[in-house]
Amino acid sequence: MTTSQSDTLSRAALWLATGAAVSVLFSNAVCQILLGAALFTLLVSRRGLRFPPIVLPLALFFAGTVLALALSPDPRAGLPQVKKFYVWFMLPVLYTAIPGAAQVRTIFASWGVLATASGLWAFVQFFQKRAAALASGEDFYLTYVARRATGFMSHWMTFSAEQMMAGLLLASLLLFGAIRGRRPLWWGAVAIIGASVLIAWTRSVWIGTAVGVCYLIGAWRPKLLLAVPVAAAVLFFAAPESMQQRVTSVYKPHGNTDSNEHRNITRRTGIAMIQAHPWFGLGPEMPGREFEKYLPADIPRPLPDGFYGHLHNVYLQYGAERGIPTLLAFLWLIGKVLTDFLRGARGRNKAILHGAIAAILGLLVEGFFEHNLGDSEVLTMFLIIVASGYIALRPEETTADA
Repeated sequence: MTTSQSDTLSRAALWLATGAAVSVLFSNAVCQILLGAALFTLLVSRRGLRFPPIVLPLALFFAGTVLALALSPDPRAGLPQVKKFYVWFMLPVLYTAIPGAAQVRTIFASWGVLATASGLWAFVQFFQKRAAALASGEDFYLTYVARRATGFMSHWMTFSAEQMMAGLLLASLLLFGAIRGRRPLWWGAVAIIGASVLIAWTRSVWIGTAVGVCYLIGAWRPKLLLAVPVAAAVLFFAAPESMQQRVTSVYKPHGNTDSNEHRNITRRTGIAMIQAHPWFGLGPEMPGREFEKYLPADIPRPLPDGFYGHLHNVYLQYGAERGIPTLLAFLWLIGKVLTDFLRGARGRNKAILHGAIAAILGLLVEGFFEHNLGDSEVLTMFLIIVASGYIALRPEETTADA
């Protein structure tokens, strides 16, 4: 292969990988197709795939998943989780194809634009649903909780998690000087994205977003953290009554309409599964199939309305599916990523690294209340963020943020 051909394939891989990374905010299918094309182009170019320095915990997580599948009472049922390994190719593809921090900033800014558009569409959906509820005389809270705004996504959980990550990353680019032009316009985009997170009414994402925002403020101007409680109180009392009710539903639920008891049941059942199978778990996808078997006897039947196909907690899900050692491998991977990014953020490319940390912290907090990484779009964005942070940490990377 000539040098000219290799350069052409490298440019093609760059554009395809960038397209895959950006398109996850509006189409998972387009994202996966472009990911496959980028992977094929890199393999044809004979460049080889480069991995960030998290290979060992990543390999142990994959090995634990495969072992849990092999020991599962129904391995065929767990094949969707093995097929999802394809999504993880985003990590080496992006790390190999993207040359530097400038391209990463372009991806994050593009996410900001798309998240703003998705947020605006969510507002249209929100007011349509509100008008329909009022016209029919239904209680808006009860009807909206069951059918919320989703933006460009098919479900409000996916939508709100994507908005959280995109908003935190865009805010980081602005706070740490990676975007210098048209700043009021960009801050307006952050405001729209943040408001769209609020109208999605996803409490776990609200908490995750709050943690991410607090991290960014602490990294930028620590003294401003003192103003956070005041700002939160003002926001609460200025919000419509229905949104205030959604906030207080954390400790004062509307019966089974809110998922408090449902989440409590899945949590207790997940713990029982891990206690019974601590080493290798039940097998991928098996917690949903075996749920009734491990349901604590003191929980009354019938169960509250809700989805019992997974445990609504990413840590319990991995532990119940794949065992405690595989869960620890996942936590090791997360810990190494955050440690590497925190160390790197003391130097250059602060906007990328602080934004990545904030977004990952938001996902980790949300993960206590939802199996968020079981969602392909959310997992894809997480992997893009991890790859992007390590691109910004490369020794050869010379273009830096403030």
